[in-house]
Amino acid sequence: MRVGLCILGLAGMASLTAAEPLDISARGMIQLAFTPGDDAAGLVVDAIRQARRQVLVQAYSFTHRDIAEALTDARRRGVEVLVLADRQQAETLRTSLVGWLARQGVPVWVDAEHAAAHDKVMVLDAGTSQATLITGSFNFTHAAQSRNAENLLVLRGNAPLAEAYAANWRRHRIHSLQLRP
Repeated sequence: MRVGLCILGLAGMASLTAAEPLDISARGMIQLAFTPGDDAAGLVVDAIRQARRQVLVQAYSFTHRDIAEALTDARRRGVEVLVLADRQQAETLRTSLVGWLARQGVPVWVDAEHAAAHDKVMVLDAGTSQATLITGSFNFTHAAQSRNAENLLVLRGNAPLAEAYAANWRRHRIHSLQLRP
């Protein structure tokens, strides 16, 4: 009997943490870029410059100076910028700018739960009609821009989609550790 209760308890917990995939209607405008060749980093920088309230970042690898500077510029103009990064990449990649972002006053956390926090996502101004989602295989790195075969999508004007990604960001923030400069 005790084993049965334990199994039922675990099954109940699984249903609390596992979610059904979301169906969200396609709407808004989509920009895309393929690298090498297209200016994916430029699309990211332009989107950050247009942010008015908040930029949530999930980054596996982060070495692109222009993107990092666009984030710090956004912070200086009053936009809330928050970064979640892969712990191993942030700690061992010699050219990582994750620590630099923290030293510039950007709140940064490293994912303390997953073997690889492999997301490449930015959510800008979630909860507004100007909500923008940036995602794809494109790491925020110079290699992704100039040497790798990558893709990037910038999806504008789909508030439910941006909010779904913002909610995912918040779920990962819970188990992450703040990086101290």
